[in-house]
Amino acid sequence: MTTQIASLRIITDEVARLVGFYEHVTGLTATWATPDFAEIATPAFTLAIGSTRTVGVFGPGSARPADNHSLIVEFLVDDVDAEYARLRQGEVEFVNEPTTMPWGNRSLLVRDPDGTLVNLFTPVSEQAVAKGKS
Repeated sequence: MTTQIASLRIITDEVARLVGFYEHVTGLTATWATPDFAEIATPAFTLAIGSTRTVGVFGPGSARPADNHSLIVEFLVDDVDAEYARLRQGEVEFVNEPTTMPWGNRSLLVRDPDGTLVNLFTPVSEQAVAKGKS
């Protein structure tokens, strides 16, 4: 059996606002299924953004919007410093400036409009670059 991540879904009260943020951060365009649900497809996984109105399908109260304190959505980018320069031109809440982490990634943390942490990173150490090629 092979298991792979297919999508990550974020529940929000303001779908259009959150979709706009992720389109800006990723440079990708969302595909809208309904006004309550959109997806941004990346080569590795799909970021799905759904309205709180969709939660009832899974089970009432099973998810709450803007209540994440344990998840970091991570995007591998070619040049995190260039992304930082680009994103500084817009209204993005930065948690830090590009920083080289002990594990070899150069990382930039921002918050989406609902408060979820978003990490843009580029492998820079020999070990991190090699891991990215496997």
